[in-house]
Amino acid sequence: MRRITRYTSLLIVMAILLAAISACAAPAVAPSGAAEPAAGEEAAPAAGEVNFEFWHIQTSTPEILQNSVDRFMADNPGVNVEVVPLQNDPYKTKIKVAMGAGNPPCVFPTWGGGPLYEYVQAGHVVDLTDFMQQDSYVDRFVPASLSNVTFDGKIWGVPVENSAIAVVWYNKTIFEELGLEPPTTWDELLAIVDTLNENDIAPFAMANKTKWPSSMFFMYLVDRLAGPEVFANAATRSGGTFEDPAFVEAGQMIQDLVNRGGFVEGFNGLDIDTGQSRQLLYAGKAAMELMGSWNLSTMRAENPEWVEANLDFFPFPAVEGGEGDPSNVVGTIGDNFYSISSVCPYPEEAFKMIQYLIDDASVAERGPAGRIPPVVGFSTEDPKQQALIDLIGNASSVQLWYDQYLPPELGEVHKDTMQALFGLELTPEEAAAAHEEAAVKFYSE
Repeated sequence: MRRITRYTSLLIVMAILLAAISACAAPAVAPSGAAEPAAGEEAAPAAGEVNFEFWHIQTSTPEILQNSVDRFMADNPGVNVEVVPLQNDPYKTKIKVAMGAGNPPCVFPTWGGGPLYEYVQAGHVVDLTDFMQQDSYVDRFVPASLSNVTFDGKIWGVPVENSAIAVVWYNKTIFEELGLEPPTTWDELLAIVDTLNENDIAPFAMANKTKWPSSMFFMYLVDRLAGPEVFANAATRSGGTFEDPAFVEAGQMIQDLVNRGGFVEGFNGLDIDTGQSRQLLYAGKAAMELMGSWNLSTMRAENPEWVEANLDFFPFPAVEGGEGDPSNVVGTIGDNFYSISSVCPYPEEAFKMIQYLIDDASVAERGPAGRIPPVVGFSTEDPKQQALIDLIGNASSVQLWYDQYLPPELGEVHKDTMQALFGLELTPEEAAAAHEEAAVKFYSE
């Protein structure tokens, strides 16, 4: 009996010890009514703690964005932003995959236009209209900068990084020697082309091996003929077509310019990346080049003395009888734009962080880096840069480069078609039909 009692006592002691160990190891019981995370779902951060990701592609000057985010986090304790720099082309694939999988970052960049509109239509992007209108924040930006992120009357992105537009760069010394004035109309430009040819000077330098330089002429002519709506309607399949008469007429005007001797010989084989078109300007063999405003800093780095003595620019001329506003520009104002994904749990904090990316301190860093921030009132002591800023500020709208607006597959078709159109390998009607056929096929798959 004593042995049995000892044995029973031992069992009781062991049971008590096991119960105590289990109590220590057991997880805390959630308060009554508290929701538990679903399977595969991460637990919410601690009270007052906010964590989200911000992707960007500004790898040449990442410190500007990082400085802005650091200032934001310092002013907002408890908010942690993971900054993820990505290279341009890999980013395009990564964001597409992330959107499809439903796990994009809170804040992400786009170029606006068609690709952003696709995300908007799919419900992947937060409508920022109320954020932008609060305290009249929208008035901080050059009006044209919002055109590529405004759809159905709502704003879906914030313009931040830079402004780059296409203008006609010209050798003012040649113009002065021949008594020429910068043209304001297409007919005046054609008269200049004739005069330059009579003096054995190629009117336009163009290096079109990469195909996109020629697109600038086409984009401007379509816009001058019919305004920005004709392209937007065709690209978004909202009642428009790439066989609209404006696209055909623009092609006809281009081929007339080619046949008139408007370009240096062999332009479709020249390489823009090695500066072959710029070299023609430096040598006085060509008088003009339609190119982005980045040409100014590029040429100053290559040939500063020539730039100061010879280089100037004028906006693309108006087309007589055209419906487009001659103040419109082709390019990108605000590139990149920053949007907020619809799955982001902290849209208010995310928008506040975006504001830091383009606040006064950030603008002060962008100017010396050669950028033109898309904000009202930005100025510089550089007269040529200031003239570009004034042109941007007066623009009624900005037409985003077609190959960035369109999905990549259609962008490639556009560039191929442009090279063939300028090379007189396709008629304007065939070029328009090729655009439309590619669009119909892409959106029906």
